[in-house]
Amino acid sequence: MSIFKPFITSDVIVSPFKVNKSFTFTGLASVTGSGIDMFLGVNLTANPWVSGSNNTGYNSSQSQYLIYKSVKELYYSNFISGSNGSPANTASFNPDGTITGPIYQPSYYNYLTNTLPANRYFPTQSQADISMYSIPSNLFGEYIQPGSLTIYLQNSFKITDDGEGILNVSGSISGEGYIGNIIYEHGMVILTSPNFISPEFDNVSDFTTNTVNMSMSFQSTLTVFESQYKCTIRENEFNFSQNPSLISGSSNSGIISSFATGSYFDPYITTVGLYNNNKELLAVAKLAQPLPVSSVTDTNIMVNLDL
Repeated sequence: MSIFKPFITSDVIVSPFKVNKSFTFTGLASVTGSGIDMFLGVNLTANPWVSGSNNTGYNSSQSQYLIYKSVKELYYSNFISGSNGSPANTASFNPDGTITGPIYQPSYYNYLTNTLPANRYFPTQSQADISMYSIPSNLFGEYIQPGSLTIYLQNSFKITDDGEGILNVSGSISGEGYIGNIIYEHGMVILTSPNFISPEFDNVSDFTTNTVNMSMSFQSTLTVFESQYKCTIRENEFNFSQNPSLISGSSNSGIISSFATGSYFDPYITTVGLYNNNKELLAVAKLAQPLPVSSVTDTNIMVNLDL
């Protein structure tokens, strides 16, 4: 015999929360084998587009010039005139209805981490180059957890993010400090600083010949929805047991044992099943220990289901 009791709206609460998972890849083969790609972007001035030439990429092949232009357009288009971005020119609206001053301002969305003054530098001279790691979304989830990225290169220097989208380098390298940016929601690690002297990134062939001794670690972020179901048992509900051991005799005659027929007998609950509208079992919740059903007060059982 089955017993069903429907939920009402107030019995179900869905709560989102963020979860993180750590990833660590040691060695070039481990990094690239995970799907992380490496690209070199170059501001080519002679024949900027020649199909099949000036390609870059470890797992996939892309044009060096297109990598450079794409990064510039997506993440640095408002930051070409200075490290703190192009001036945001605004207009003054006068009482007589006239407008004084320029009415334009930087109009590109460059995926800034916050509203604080940005620190982004992008080289624009001829043959300027940049370097980029592209982390796939199946690794970082919704975004990379700010402050979790660490990259070691050649056992000599360390790249970290400050939690605000800024990449800094420390170790045996000239010009320690700011060297680029990380776009958390896109999984893009971009190195742009000309002070970052590193042949590993200046020569993309070093990637393809496995000469780079490196490791990378970061944390992914994903939203998990927890559904909480409140199963309420009134004092006059579920006051009999379905345990077959209560049937007296060895022939399963259907006669309930006498000790279970008295008014002082309270059954115990060990399992809660969740069903759909077609009365199909969807989930089973096991209690840590049997719970007696009270005959004088309501009993609430909270079932949490993470999806």
